[in-house]
Amino acid sequence: MNNRYDFLFLFDCQDANPNGDPDAGNLPRIDVETGQGLVTDVCLKRKIRNFVALTGGGQEGKRIYFTEGAVHNLQHKGAFEAIGETPAKSVKPEIKDKATAWMCQTYYDVRTFGAVMSTEVNCGQVRGPVQLSFARSIDPIVSSEHAITRTSVTNEKDIEKERTMGRKFTIPYGLFKAQGFVNPFLANQTGFTDDDLELLFTALENAFQFDQSAARPAGSMNPRALIIFKHDSALGSAPSHKLFDLVTVKKKDGIEVPRSINDYDVAIDEAAMPEGITLIRRI
Repeated sequence: MNNRYDFLFLFDCQDANPNGDPDAGNLPRIDVETGQGLVTDVCLKRKIRNFVALTGGGQEGKRIYFTEGAVHNLQHKGAFEAIGETPAKSVKPEIKDKATAWMCQTYYDVRTFGAVMSTEVNCGQVRGPVQLSFARSIDPIVSSEHAITRTSVTNEKDIEKERTMGRKFTIPYGLFKAQGFVNPFLANQTGFTDDDLELLFTALENAFQFDQSAARPAGSMNPRALIIFKHDSALGSAPSHKLFDLVTVKKKDGIEVPRSINDYDVAIDEAAMPEGITLIRRI
C-alpha cells in the first residue's frame, strides 16, 4: 500500500440502543458532561469483524481472530503447526516472526487492527494499520427507559406468576460521527492490501445491515456518510485534524430536536482541500 487514508464515518440511531454500557445496566453510553452519545471503537470494529466473517465464509485470509468462544492459544498453536515448528512461549525471534506473519496472513482482523499474541504460545504482537475513534453524537441524546413484560418465567418456582417485568433502553435519535486512519507503513508490515481496504470500507457501508437485534431492530441504525481522504503519498499531504475540520455537520435552521438525517446539513469545504488529497464519498 502506497497511500495514507483518513476517513470520517457518519451513522444514526433511532429508537434503539446504539451501544449499551454493561457497567451501567446496559444504558446507552453517554458523555456525562455534554450529554452526547458515545459508541466505542471496539463496538465499531466488532461490526466490521462480523461482516467479514459473514461474507468471507472462513476463507484463508478472511478468518477472524477475535470471535465468540475463541481460544487464542489454540489459534497460536495452529500458526506454529502451519510453519512446522513446536509451539512455545520462548522461541527464537525468526520463528516468532514466521508465526506472526502467518497470523497476519490468515486472520483479517489481526493484519487490520493488530493484536497482542504473546501469551503462553508466543506469536508476537502486531500493531494494526487501521484505527478508529469513539463515535460521538453531534448533539446531546436522551435515554428512554421502557418497561417490558413476558408471559413466561425462567424458574419452575415462579410458574404461578402471570408475567415478569424487564427494562429496555433506547434513544429517540442520534447522529454519530467517528474518524478513522489507515497507516500505509504499518499496512506493509502486516500485509494489509488495497483489497483489504476495500473490504473495510464495504464493511462500514454495511455495518448495520446484518446486525439487527431486539436492541437494534431493522432500519434503526444506518450509515449516512463515508467520507474518505486519500493522500497521494504514504507520508500524507495534510494533518488528519485539518481534513476532518473540512466536514461540518449541523442542524438545519429551525430544527431544535432532530429526529432524522434530514434534520442535518452535511457539508465539505472542497475549496479548502489541501493539494495532494483526493476526496472520495462512498455514501
